[in-house]
Amino acid sequence: MADISIALSKGRIFDETMPLLSRAGIKPRENPERSRRLIIGTNRRDLRLIIVRASDTPTYVQHGGADLGIAGRDVLAEHGGEGLYQPVDLGIATCRMVVAIRKGFDYAGAVRQGARLRVATKYVNTTREHFAAKGVHVDLIRLYGSMELAPLTGLADAIVDLVATGKTLRANDLVAVEEIMPVSARLIVNQAALKTKRGALQPLIDAFAKAASK
Repeated sequence: MADISIALSKGRIFDETMPLLSRAGIKPRENPERSRRLIIGTNRRDLRLIIVRASDTPTYVQHGGADLGIAGRDVLAEHGGEGLYQPVDLGIATCRMVVAIRKGFDYAGAVRQGARLRVATKYVNTTREHFAAKGVHVDLIRLYGSMELAPLTGLADAIVDLVATGKTLRANDLVAVEEIMPVSARLIVNQAALKTKRGALQPLIDAFAKAASK
C-alpha cells in the first residue's frame, strides 16, 4: 500500500487540480471520471489518490483516512477545520459565497426591522455564524440543490450559496446582496501525519505551493 494518500473530489476541483499535480510531478494512472475505482495509483509508488465526496474531504484528512486533501474554503468553513493544517491556498475553483434574494424583496428593510428571515442553504453552520454576527435572527432550511427555487416558491426569503459568474442567479431573477466570503481550494494536511511523516509530506507541500504560484 502507498505510504501517502491525497483525498480529491470529482468534478471542478479534480479538473483544476490536474495541472497542479502535473507541475508537482504526479500523474494519476486513471481518470476518475472514466473509472469506478475510488483508489487511484500514480506514477509514484509511494503516493495514491482517493476519490471522495467534496464535503467529506476534510473528514477523511482529519481522521487519517488521507494524509492530504484538496478542499474548498466553503467546505472547510462548514467543517470547522479541526485537526487540519492549511498550508497553501491553491487559487483554483474560485467563486464567492453570497446571500441572494428574489428581486423586489426588501432584504435591507427586513434586516433593519429585525424580521426573522427564512434562509435556505447547505452551509448551515457558516450561515448561522454569519447572521448571528450581524444580530439577525434566521430560521435555517437545509437544501442540497436547486437552491434558487427556494425564494421563487416562497420556501425561503433568502439563500446562501456559491456563485461563480452569477448567470444562474440572473436567469432566475435573483440578486446577490451580501458576500460572505471569497472561496478557493486549499491544500489541507492531517496535523498528526505532518509530525510523523514530515520528511515525506513537506516536499509535497512545497511542490504544491510552487505549482500554485506559477
